[in-house]
Amino acid sequence: MATVAPAAPCLPSLPGVLSVADLQGHLGGIPLDRIRIIPPLGTATVEDAVQSESGGRMVCELIDGVLVEKAAGFLESRLAVVVSHLIESFLDSRNFGLVAGAAGMLRILPDQVRIPDVSFVRWEQFPDRKLPEEPAPGIAPDLAIEILSKGNTPAEVDRKLQDYFTAGVRLVWYIDPPTRSARVYTAVDQSTEIDENGTLTGGEVLPGFELPLAELFARAERKGAGG
Repeated sequence: MATVAPAAPCLPSLPGVLSVADLQGHLGGIPLDRIRIIPPLGTATVEDAVQSESGGRMVCELIDGVLVEKAAGFLESRLAVVVSHLIESFLDSRNFGLVAGAAGMLRILPDQVRIPDVSFVRWEQFPDRKLPEEPAPGIAPDLAIEILSKGNTPAEVDRKLQDYFTAGVRLVWYIDPPTRSARVYTAVDQSTEIDENGTLTGGEVLPGFELPLAELFARAERKGAGG
């Protein structure tokens, strides 16, 4: 009697994904070497994302049950450090909330972990102003900042933007190092382009905060005053 092979498991987090090409398209056309196949595709959990970071390997986001390595580089990391430092310094005198860096995992949607390069969360999201103890708290930041990398694809960036605003993020900055520009989003379909001579502002999320892009890049490259 012939042996019948077991049916492939149903992966509800990946509807319509039948091939590697389907999966790559579903995730925004990202390079295949950023897609983890362990745990099996469609089965990864928040705990798996946390363990990938704590294990000292590449930081991974969790997208529809798949671990995806976050694109990163030295310049992107440097810019993120400068941005987070300037926001943290601003908060010394205007204590609106907390800023986190590029290892700050946030479960912005059920079983969906995103890791902005810099994130800001207002105190209103922390009852009694106590920090969450879990490594990937269920919080959508009020401000999410992404420093775009060469490894990012337009579709990937668009998908992340959709996730952010679906989760309740109020303000998103996409900073593009090659063009020394930024795009500020207040909604998926509402954005403003800022060139190198322009200034990022915190709006209602971070009132009073201003960051000229020229200053950001000068600080990152140590070409500012005293550099």
